[in-house]
Amino acid sequence: MKAVGYTERGLPIEHPQALLDLVLPDPGPPLGRDLLVRVHAVSVNPRDAKSRAVFEASPAKPMVLGYDASGVVEAVGPECSLFRPGDAVWYAGVLDRPGSNAELQLVDERIVGQKPRSLGHAEAAALPLTTLTAWEMLFDRLAIPQDRAPGESLLILGGAGGVPSIAIQLARALTGLTIIATASRPESADWVRARGAHHVIDHSQPLAAQVKALGIGAPRYVFSTHTDAGAWAEIAKLIAPQGRFGLIDDPEPFDLRLVKFKSVSIHWEAMFTRPMFRTADMQRQHVILSECAALLDCGVLTAPPPTHYGAITATNLRRAHATIEAGRVVGKIVLAGFQSTPA
Repeated sequence: MKAVGYTERGLPIEHPQALLDLVLPDPGPPLGRDLLVRVHAVSVNPRDAKSRAVFEASPAKPMVLGYDASGVVEAVGPECSLFRPGDAVWYAGVLDRPGSNAELQLVDERIVGQKPRSLGHAEAAALPLTTLTAWEMLFDRLAIPQDRAPGESLLILGGAGGVPSIAIQLARALTGLTIIATASRPESADWVRARGAHHVIDHSQPLAAQVKALGIGAPRYVFSTHTDAGAWAEIAKLIAPQGRFGLIDDPEPFDLRLVKFKSVSIHWEAMFTRPMFRTADMQRQHVILSECAALLDCGVLTAPPPTHYGAITATNLRRAHATIEAGRVVGKIVLAGFQSTPA
């Protein structure tokens, strides 16, 4: 099969061997609850660039990355019950198995959902990782009830990002919370309002005073995608007593004592936890993706238009990784199809 990977860890992305076109053996027949998926499209996340820097590889054992994917089931393992050959699927994969930058991939059916019927493969591939992260943070980590009555609020920092863009929509559609999102540019503010935020404040300015000025009380829930010491100090001021704070980034250590007397609880979200540790509730990711596919198909959720980088080739993936590493991404980068002949 065609694939894109590397044989030497940590090369600068500008290096022609940082990612290579490869020909690898097809994965073996699916066993247990594995599906064999023919990959039609993938998207590229910051996690891809991080993995390229840390996961070892060699000419004898190349590393194939890739997480978000959309494709069609070719075969199912003997214990599978959720899918059949021919089903169109989407998923976000796992860290400790070969990735989606290959024509064929083995993936456990418990972390796979039926692809939204209303989206093509490229559009669908842009969504699983951000959608799972947003859902798990809101409803599994922060434990926001989906029947929450009006009167409480949720603050989302970095509202125009990929995960917050989904989180705002989910919170607006499925809860009665008042949603506050942060944005520092007029176009970003317009974006988060269009996703469903009731209020927008500027994260380049002190947050606590802006939240107080809204006159809606202290947020019980705060979700941060960019947590530095300054932001944490402001969150500690503005969050409600007995509030719940969630984060997904990797900040430098910050002083948890700032919220001790408010009895605030801290919640990490890592979308790979369930599949990486094969938790007892691993199949919840299948349920989440299926529910979100239905929400997309009925128009409750909208998919931001992705940025297309062409076929799944080493050249195009190097360009995608370079864009992400430079912080120049607008929306999600997607690649579709294996059209080149590997070297």
